Amino acid sequence: MRGVGYNSGMQAAPPAPTILEETVRRALAEDIDRGDVTTEACVSPTAMGQATLHTRESVVVCGLPVLEEVYRQVDPLVDVDPIAADGDRVEARAPIAALTGPAVSILLGERVALNFMQRLTGVSTMTRRFVDALPGGSTTRITDTRKTTPGLRAFERYAVRCGGGFNHRQDLGAAVLIKDNHIAAAGGCRQAIERAKAYAPHTCRIECEVDTHAQLEEALAAGADIIMLDNFDDAAVERALAAVGGDAIVEASGGITLERVAILGALGVDVISVGALTHSAPSSDLGLDWS
Repeated sequence: MRGVGYNSGMQAAPPAPTILEETVRRALAEDIDRGDVTTEACVSPTAMGQATLHTRESVVVCGLPVLEEVYRQVDPLVDVDPIAADGDRVEARAPIAALTGPAVSILLGERVALNFMQRLTGVSTMTRRFVDALPGGSTTRITDTRKTTPGLRAFERYAVRCGGGFNHRQDLGAAVLIKDNHIAAAGGCRQAIERAKAYAPHTCRIECEVDTHAQLEEALAAGADIIMLDNFDDAAVERALAAVGGDAIVEASGGITLERVAILGALGVDVISVGALTHSAPSSDLGLDWS
């Protein structure tokens, strides 16, 4: 069951059009429902303009479909010409997209477009750092978690894929993942797994989080398909892998740093889940400059 694979060369699909349209609509309403008094006061409604979206630091680009949707809703007369593509690694001061059209409309959508692009590019850039930290030839997957910004999960998970990572379960209904509170509520690790196996459809794997070696042994004996090692140090991970012996997929989670990724990848864990990809990624420094 080992060797779940690395996301090398996989093309990431953006959020579904309905999600994209609705999320952008809400973001625009938040910013421009009362108009743009500054632009209306300073810029002629007939003026045309050109602007370039560029990065001020080395990044992995993400969010161009959102940029295009922002201006589709603001004013279809604004032409968005992508220069880079989502998933591209670009250096500082590199152009990402060119905008041409009514000056008022370009200015109207600027902040919403930048907010999305900066956030998603930050997530994809951090993800690529974790993926790049894996040892050469590794089949270990770097995945996100459900620790996402409310309302932006589909977008942030897309950014993770653009950065070369994988997604964990989408929501609570997507997979069985037994955690410490489930174990406590069920009366034990074995009881929780047995109940899950009896309840879940035959197509669903059973994952169980463990935080001690004793729980690991209990989860294996109960037939868990995936073992999540929660906050195991490197020596404990190595011992756990030996105990599993390839009989289950092994996921490492908790206390994951860039420095540990190479160690865990070399040890041979199948999955490294990193909440920081979405909950702690800094927004990238992008700018929209008039030309």
